[in-house]
Amino acid sequence: MDGTVLVADDDRTIRTVLTQALTRAGCKVHATSSLTTLMRWVEEGKGDLVISDVIMPDGNGLEALPQISKDRPGLPVIVISAQNTIMTAIQAAEAEAFDYLPKPFDLPDLMKRAARALEQKRRLGGRQAAQPGTEAGEDLPLVGRTGTMQALYRLVARVMNTDLPVLITGESGTGKSLIARAIHDFSDRRSLPFVVAQAADLQGADGPSTLVARARGGSLVFDEVGDYDEETQARVVRLLDALPENPPRIMATSQADLVARMENGGFRQDLFYRLGGVTISVPSLRERVEDIALLVSHFLARAEREGFAPRQLSAEALELVRSYSWPGNVRQLENAVRRLMATSTGEEITRAEVEAVLGAMPAMEPLQGGGSGEKLSTSVAKHLKRYFDLHGGALPPPGLYERILREIEVPLIEISLDATGGNQARCADLLGINRNTLRKKITDLDIRVTRRRKLM
Repeated sequence: MDGTVLVADDDRTIRTVLTQALTRAGCKVHATSSLTTLMRWVEEGKGDLVISDVIMPDGNGLEALPQISKDRPGLPVIVISAQNTIMTAIQAAEAEAFDYLPKPFDLPDLMKRAARALEQKRRLGGRQAAQPGTEAGEDLPLVGRTGTMQALYRLVARVMNTDLPVLITGESGTGKSLIARAIHDFSDRRSLPFVVAQAADLQGADGPSTLVARARGGSLVFDEVGDYDEETQARVVRLLDALPENPPRIMATSQADLVARMENGGFRQDLFYRLGGVTISVPSLRERVEDIALLVSHFLARAEREGFAPRQLSAEALELVRSYSWPGNVRQLENAVRRLMATSTGEEITRAEVEAVLGAMPAMEPLQGGGSGEKLSTSVAKHLKRYFDLHGGALPPPGLYERILREIEVPLIEISLDATGGNQARCADLLGINRNTLRKKITDLDIRVTRRRKLM
């Protein structure tokens, strides 16, 4: 990796670490804590890549992107930010940043993105001038610092101005409708209608055509499409096959496992592939426990803006909230916070008040696909039986043993690597296999390994 990289961040530690890492990789580095200095370097023609923070002592890195693009149309910019909301990712995409990473970031990941940016600049001779994005006006409750949410933000930002259909999956209450709305509201279709279709809206001879007419080239969302019956699914297929010129952006949401339903004959294969141009999986709250405190703060602040007295959770109360499984996900958490704001008596919400609101709700997430305490072997047996049943009495293709082992081996190694922070020696010890064996399996199974080295 070669080229000159301009680093702008007011955190001296980050500047030092990035300078050392980029220098070792073969780059020349100019680092500054000043946005003014960065802009002067850009104007002078210095640098092949910019890595910039958003909030700087003398300005905003995102707001500077249009000027950077105007002065240097071919200069890629990687934005790094501690503002971990979907808004930052969308604003970075609208300003045509090359990439966006949240803080704390993974250093090897940032280095790979920097290498891609430099390579693309050399290969394509730069990118077209960026167009300034519009200012964000709506306070969307899509916040989170976890890696899964940050990946979701980046995916939303990348697909919002494409014409690809989008399938948004996730449990009830995770925010699927908010994702669909964000894709519309921050796309170039934002001034056109946003239409959400239920199964009932597709009934009748004129139902489908009426929906398309209402959307008028905006966005048309099929809500919980996994619950549509066979006839309604057929109507959607016919609608999609007969879209007019300048059709609406097609999106769909589903909390049902459409792949499983398709395998069982409960969902049309042709409809699945028509809707799944891009699939966005929204994680459950149980999968991003580290975001709970951030979400609680967001909902407390929102309730205060709506007229509630200021409140905050005690440390014990917050720990109880974090340990709860939230089967209703973010929607359930928001409702609980609003009840706490309405019923608590002091400025600090106590653990006892949280217990009263949670009441008799289940303390653990419901098990999916089996009864309480179901063994892994029982779950695997059910899966295999369904797999054989899908072949209608015929045998599956040869090589079943290796295929099934691979299905189990990949997630086992991936989860073990994640649990050990990507440390292959510890992972091999955890699995009880030789380290060289683990390395070979990682290569053969094409498993990505990321060491979790975090910078604050």
